Amino acid sequence: MYSIGQVAEMFGLPISTLRYYDKQGLFPNMERVSGIRKFSETEIEALRVIECLKKAGMSLKDIREYIHLAMEGDSTIEERLQLFYRQRKILQAQMEELQHTMDVLDFKCWYYETARDAGTVQVPQSMSVEELPPQFRNLKRDLAKVPIVD
Repeated sequence: MYSIGQVAEMFGLPISTLRYYDKQGLFPNMERVSGIRKFSETEIEALRVIECLKKAGMSLKDIREYIHLAMEGDSTIEERLQLFYRQRKILQAQMEELQHTMDVLDFKCWYYETARDAGTVQVPQSMSVEELPPQFRNLKRDLAKVPIVD
C-alpha cells in the first residue's frame, strides 16, 4: 500500500490531482484507513492507464466511463472497444496534424538554410516546385494556396 504522497512522487503529479481523480470516481475500490487514502497495486495500475489515456487526449469523463464499464465486466467489451476506437481516431487526426506541422517546419528550415547559404531569400523563393527537394514539392503546392510570410 502506498500513501497519496508516495504515489504523487512516483508519477510526478500533484497530490491535488490524485484527490481530484478519486473524487471523479477513477479509483472506485480505493481503500481508506482512518479516512486516509491507501493506493494498492490496483490503483497504481489504474493510474498508469489513466495517464496513458490522458496523453492520448481522452477526457476524464470518458476515462471514468471506461473504468465503470470495465467494472461491469464482459458484457461491456463492445462498448469499451468502441470507446477506444473513437479515441484512436481522434489521436490519429491529431498525429496527422502534428506531422503536417513538422513538415512545414522542416520546409522552413530548409528554406532558410538555403537562403542563408545564398545570402538572400530570393534564391529559395524563386525556385520552381520541380527544383525543390522532393519531400517539399507537395507541401510547397499546398502552402502556395495560402499566404505565408517569409
